[in-house]
Amino acid sequence: MTLDAYRCENGHVTYPGHTRCPDCGEPQTDTVDLSEETGEVVTWTTSTATPPGVREPNHLAIVEFEVSESHSDGSSDSSAGVDGETVRALGQLTTADGVEIGDEVEPVYVEELREPGAGIREPESQEWDGYRFEPV
Repeated sequence: MTLDAYRCENGHVTYPGHTRCPDCGEPQTDTVDLSEETGEVVTWTTSTATPPGVREPNHLAIVEFEVSESHSDGSSDSSAGVDGETVRALGQLTTADGVEIGDEVEPVYVEELREPGAGIREPESQEWDGYRFEPV
């Protein structure tokens, strides 16, 4: 499984992806896998009022990743002009113990981000796995 951010031909990167780039309106045609990258906590919070099936307390963070110019197929394109481009992702923290703004975290795969089926009419229509951010 990958943690994909999406890039348009002008080098703008978003997470999650969109049909059209929010910055320039071009289609997002490339992906950037963030699952092996290290990001920086921009901010975080703890929710104690969670929907059915979501852990409580639920620690959430906005994490910023620096994106290289390499593409999802392993190629690189220096014409993209995206040196220093960053993308932010919202996700769960594995723990909030000792986490501070500016700390480094890495994505870790989990089979269930929430209890499958709790509060969902058609649980088979959803994917329950994904990534949490773990302090490095």
